[in-house]
Amino acid sequence: MNLAVAPERSRVVRWTDPGPTAKAGLAMSGLDYLSAIRDGHMPQPPISALVGFAIETVEPGRVVMALAPGEHHYNPLGIVHGGIAATLLDSVMGCAVHSTLPAGTGFTTLEIKLNYLRAMTAETGTVRAEGRLTHGGRRTAVAEGRIFDESGRLYATASTTCLILPPAPRPDAAPPA
Repeated sequence: MNLAVAPERSRVVRWTDPGPTAKAGLAMSGLDYLSAIRDGHMPQPPISALVGFAIETVEPGRVVMALAPGEHHYNPLGIVHGGIAATLLDSVMGCAVHSTLPAGTGFTTLEIKLNYLRAMTAETGTVRAEGRLTHGGRRTAVAEGRIFDESGRLYATASTTCLILPPAPRPDAAPPA
């Protein structure tokens, strides 16, 4: 089959060096850091610029992000690639965990499980992902997430377990007794 070549499109992505922002964020609680990003006082992370999502709501243990799916998110079947939903859910659930952490404390995803319920396309319109902390411990945290459209239709659900990374000891601190 000989298909005519469609006009090429392009998308430019710009971001701010994440190093200084991450370093400054270590001096803030997770809630304050995420709020500063949401409010534009700190730059968004590069993944937000690349994929195109933004924080809308930050509360202790709850974060909401918005994404307008576009054809630049499409897989070869002409629908939004599942990795976009996975990235959005991983981000919103991780931020729900982060929103409860004190200054200097980090986290990393240990595992993530997704359920895809329906396909997204550019015609879907803006979707929102909500992440909620379900358990916050000293060493691990568990969160749940979901993606839904303006009418409340559910597109994907997920759960994650995160490892809590305590602050690194200061080089000038006395050794533990």
